[in-house]
Amino acid sequence: MTDAIKKQIIRRLDGLSDEEQRRALDFVRSLSATSPEGVSGTSLLRFVGAFEPEEARRMAEAIEEGCERVDAGEW
Repeated sequence: MTDAIKKQIIRRLDGLSDEEQRRALDFVRSLSATSPEGVSGTSLLRFVGAFEPEEARRMAEAIEEGCERVDAGEW
């Protein structure tokens, strides 16, 4: 990163409230976090049929209920 970019970032941060600066720090930290690696879909084929349809439906509902929410206040 060049000094000019660092100076611009610091200048912008100075104009933010403490809470906004904390959010900016959290964002910067998230940029440097490593992403988990996934697996190919073909490697998951061995699990086809491992669950009864009713079990799979209940799991899908639980995932939708608990994981597909957006917290607008998070950022």
